[in-house]
Amino acid sequence: MRALILIGGQGTRLRPFTLETPKPLLPVVNRPFLHYQLEILRRHGVKEAVLCTAYRPDAFKKALGSSSDGVRLQYVQEKIPLGTGGAVRNAEKFIDDTVLILNGDILNTFDITEFLKSHRKAKADVSIALTRVKDPTLYGLVETAQDGRIRRFLEKPSWDEINCNTVNAGAYLFEPTVIQFIPPAVSYSLERGLFPQLLLDDYRLNGFVTGGYWMDIGTVDKYLQVHLDILGGATPFRAGKKSDSKRVHAGAGVSIGRDVSHEGAGEVILGAKTKIGPYARFVGSVCVGADCRVGQGAVLEDCVVLSGTHIGDGAQLRRCVVGHECRIGASSTLGAGRALGDRSVVQRFSQL
Repeated sequence: MRALILIGGQGTRLRPFTLETPKPLLPVVNRPFLHYQLEILRRHGVKEAVLCTAYRPDAFKKALGSSSDGVRLQYVQEKIPLGTGGAVRNAEKFIDDTVLILNGDILNTFDITEFLKSHRKAKADVSIALTRVKDPTLYGLVETAQDGRIRRFLEKPSWDEINCNTVNAGAYLFEPTVIQFIPPAVSYSLERGLFPQLLLDDYRLNGFVTGGYWMDIGTVDKYLQVHLDILGGATPFRAGKKSDSKRVHAGAGVSIGRDVSHEGAGEVILGAKTKIGPYARFVGSVCVGADCRVGQGAVLEDCVVLSGTHIGDGAQLRRCVVGHECRIGASSTLGAGRALGDRSVVQRFSQL
């Protein structure tokens, strides 16, 4: 089985970090996010993936080449943004059998093997992976019958309309015959166009409720949260090696000063050649990229710092995300929810 990964979006909700880097290539615990999806594919025997690109397509080829994580890669580029449906139609030449389609901004650790079994058992034309959520009013719901057949789609309902809590998890199985219903060379949505139309035309749409971890990294809050979840042990992925029981994971060439401490739950990962000054404190789950500098007595709590950034003596960072090659002045403070784009400069003693 081949996979298509839809990665053409500009990632506007995740700006400023996507102004130069496509969202699927943003580092998550110092690995490009797309690597996690490719790892899941490899675990379930999917050996080939087609990357459906539009925004900064050359960045993907440069970062990933012709294979990654044991998965062969092919590329197809949109001349204009085509939406989720248009992107699938644009890759039509690669769809000659049942195909797995994934949204490129969702970390989903569901069982692909069982998903395929469910699809085939139901003799479905399309299967949609579903996940359960705590607040169904925030999402478009997918209502299914007891046998898994999808009955209707309900966009962001009020509480009096709700009788399920299953939402689209951003993963699909398609039979090649349904591709013809997607109009070519125009922007078109799977979710708002194809799926409701197939349901009206009485095609078999199957819902498969997934287990495991699920996170859409499309906003700054969620981008930070996926780091905290991985470093906090809430996912199957580890910051260090499988056999590594340490809570601070240091890359090659990392220098750590005297009396550096780590408090609270979670883990810390330090990218290659990063230097940590004496008396620095890490609290909770912290990710620091490669070639960073953390000054003497600085405090980093539940935060993400991307590569090449320098943090001054006594600076404090709490629940924030800092981009590449930033300069954070001494004794400055960055509070919860702050997002600094690449090469930002914060003067010393600033309070943000």
